[in-house]
Amino acid sequence: MKLSTAVIGAGYLGRFHAQKYAALDACELIAVVDRDPEAAQRSAEPAGARALTDYRELLGQVDAVSIAAPTSLHYEIARDFLAAGAHVLVEKPITVTVAQADELVELARERGLVLQVGHLERFNPALRAADDILDQPRFIESHRLAPFNPRGTDVDVVLDLMIHDIDIILDIVNSPVARIDASGTQVLTDATDIANARVVFDNGCVANVTASRVSAKKERRMRFFQHNCYLAVDFGERRLTVHRKGEQEMYPGIPELVSEDQSFEAADAIRDEIESFLDCIASGESPLVSGEDGRRALSTAIEISQLFGVDGGSTV
Repeated sequence: MKLSTAVIGAGYLGRFHAQKYAALDACELIAVVDRDPEAAQRSAEPAGARALTDYRELLGQVDAVSIAAPTSLHYEIARDFLAAGAHVLVEKPITVTVAQADELVELARERGLVLQVGHLERFNPALRAADDILDQPRFIESHRLAPFNPRGTDVDVVLDLMIHDIDIILDIVNSPVARIDASGTQVLTDATDIANARVVFDNGCVANVTASRVSAKKERRMRFFQHNCYLAVDFGERRLTVHRKGEQEMYPGIPELVSEDQSFEAADAIRDEIESFLDCIASGESPLVSGEDGRRALSTAIEISQLFGVDGGSTV
């Protein structure tokens, strides 16, 4: 039996969610909801779904939803659907506050429902290939740079862009955060537009994370240094480069570095994310990016954002 689904929010991401649900055999897209009736209609009509302006009309009527509404609405909408017994895939960041995220996680746990958070980079094939090689990295460096785009400016650059890398790093390091140093500044908006954070973990790993939404070009890269090799992941190009010690010497007493380069075919991360969501509903397995993961990334991102004072930086 097909799962009945709906998409809440018909903006940039919501349109893609609607397209993917409509194309998958495991589900039926019932409706697309947006406060703007024309936006809802534009996404719903090609998919053969109903266009609605009030998500509450669907409570108790669908099995699962994607929430691609503004961040400020995530908590209310997700809470209502979870309370009505629907599985929820919510775009990042999961909510505005950690307390709201805690409530959603607990509600999903009580009801036995899937709560998945839309950190798309976890589905990047280059990163997934790196998972098999990563082994307790000691230093991580990431850069996520993008030209200015008014979409997403309801939050600062940490919650808009850096949170992707925070989620990945927290998942890979899997150790409590011991200390964070951070600095950032406003450039084009009233919120921080470029930021850097140095995150020190209890196990000794250090991550240096930079994000900007006022750059001239796009860049989404991460490097991992560990005892036996270092790995470079280019998210945009879907490329994984691994540098290992060779058997020859580069200089007397210094081993050569042997490099392996893998490129991956273009992937549809939103489709993969939604397929994984539906598979978890069917199997009862935990999602790749759980509500707990989304809560953890949000908590760290908020801690970083709170360090930005009048002087542009601070330390905890």
